[in-house]
Amino acid sequence: MEGEPILIDEIRAAALSAGAAILEVYAQDFAVVRKADASPVTEADQRAETIILEALRRITPEIAIVAEELAAAGGLPDTVSERFWLVDPLDGTKEFIARNGEFTVNIALVEHGRPVLGVVHAPALGITYWAAGGRAFRRRGDGAAEPIFARPVPAAGAIVLHSRSHGDETALAAYVAALPKAERRVSGSSIKFCLLAAGEADFYPRFGRTMEWDTAAGQAVLEAAGGQVMTRDGAPLAYGKPDFANPDFIARGR
Repeated sequence: MEGEPILIDEIRAAALSAGAAILEVYAQDFAVVRKADASPVTEADQRAETIILEALRRITPEIAIVAEELAAAGGLPDTVSERFWLVDPLDGTKEFIARNGEFTVNIALVEHGRPVLGVVHAPALGITYWAAGGRAFRRRGDGAAEPIFARPVPAAGAIVLHSRSHGDETALAAYVAALPKAERRVSGSSIKFCLLAAGEADFYPRFGRTMEWDTAAGQAVLEAAGGQVMTRDGAPLAYGKPDFANPDFIARGR
């Protein structure tokens, strides 16, 4: 199934439909509700996930789905098969609430613990990134799809991306200090992976809790573009863990 053109086209279409629903809510006043873990959720999260789940159940009814709001409502599955979908219908809900545009729709297919296909759609920015068949692409608006590639660290110094709420500032500062002439930049949601994949930045260290649906689609895009996502002990960031929570990791370009 990896790289099947029809499948990735349909997954992109689902992400775009979800993005359109998100923008409808984004253009209005909307309520913010706190989930049991105190994280925020809006009507946009719920509408987008409904669209994606309906599409995935139609396209691949035999493949299990782990999705953020589905998990929040019904709990996480005890186990998953060797192939399953990971869905974050609105990654960067805090960015959505702040109306800064840096939020995404994330859909990834995991096989044997690795994300092999992924779509990251940033509806407010009008940009879609995707990976299938070992290649990564970007499309801006209605423009043509263009292949993207991660870059080696430039001689002028690395660009290090991090979230506005990035967890352990001490660990992040120490990591950046160890890189010659490194520059820190803030970026929201899974866009960070995609900027690395497109050769616009070099590192994304994450020292703090994330869930698998936060990272799988972005990791698929970055790895297809020639980058890596590794845990702090040097192992590839893997999927299908019992609690679907990620350890600290370092995403990097080529």
